[in-house]
Amino acid sequence: MKIGYVRTSTQDQNPDLQVRALSEAGCKKLFTETASGAAIDRPQLKSAVEYLRAGDTLVVWKLDRLARSLRQLIQTVDDLKRRGIGFRSLTEAIDTTTPSGELFFHIFGALGEFERALISERTRAGLAAALARGRKGGRPKSLSDIDLAMARQLLQNPLISVRQVAERLQVSDSTLYRYIPAARTASSA
Repeated sequence: MKIGYVRTSTQDQNPDLQVRALSEAGCKKLFTETASGAAIDRPQLKSAVEYLRAGDTLVVWKLDRLARSLRQLIQTVDDLKRRGIGFRSLTEAIDTTTPSGELFFHIFGALGEFERALISERTRAGLAAALARGRKGGRPKSLSDIDLAMARQLLQNPLISVRQVAERLQVSDSTLYRYIPAARTASSA
């Protein structure tokens, strides 16, 4: 029996294309979820894998729907193979129940990993170039130096709570604690 696995990364993505393609490919049962491909905990994928029996085939619309890394992809397909279960990816026309399909599976997996490595390398190079031009990446600070000075001054008054200072600066208590760790011990004293 062919069992389909559908994954979208966000709630905004529409799974209809995947569902239609898997249904047309003869999948009798579909497992659908919204989760990042990098997420380790994907309950519907786990359910699909547990549902499969020897002789069945797990079908996905595209390789990246099953896994984000080559290691994860190969591990999943190897686990299926050990259980006598095939794997098929419609977009890449890979069917591991055939020798040529297994070869293509490994080639596409390696190419995907290579592409991700290139993207990562370009990102690091871009960040380094921006830093060299004086641009600093990352999230902007929640509190300026003036805000911090004011917070420290206010926190010296035992009648003013951390919560009141945080509200005045329009940040959470935890943000204030991150910038002024001593406020935690002072507030619990």
